[in-house]
Amino acid sequence: MTATGELTYRRVHRASRELLFDCMTTPDHLARFWGPTGTSTPVGNIVVDLRPGGAFETTMVSDADGSTYTMRAVYVEVQRPERLVWTEADVEGGMRTTITFVDLNDGRTEVITHQTKVPAPYLSDEAQAGFRTSLDRFDAYLAELQSTEQSR
Repeated sequence: MTATGELTYRRVHRASRELLFDCMTTPDHLARFWGPTGTSTPVGNIVVDLRPGGAFETTMVSDADGSTYTMRAVYVEVQRPERLVWTEADVEGGMRTTITFVDLNDGRTEVITHQTKVPAPYLSDEAQAGFRTSLDRFDAYLAELQSTEQSR
């Protein structure tokens, strides 16, 4: 058995919990930011069955060589707009991701992504840096959404 660990990422966004939750659970939104820099996740490669026991699947495509990486998960908990929990059975040990959306009561929301049973390869500095680029892509997408809203 491979050693596992835990990871926690925190980001604060100037957006409502509802918008952030919807971005994380709607294929049209997810296709705009899901995956690290250098990948894309076409909307047709995303399955969201938003209920406990429902599937959450994404297939990222490498921009460099077209290779793919599929993430298959099952939702454990769905509480809009506070919390999402899923497990990835294909990942050794059944990695569990919990995303909590905390209203800071000033127009901002803190998004806390906590992962448990994280396999050793995902704990490397390189893997964590890749995950952070996905969070950066999410930041950029939210800024684009807000800019579009403000120009209406």
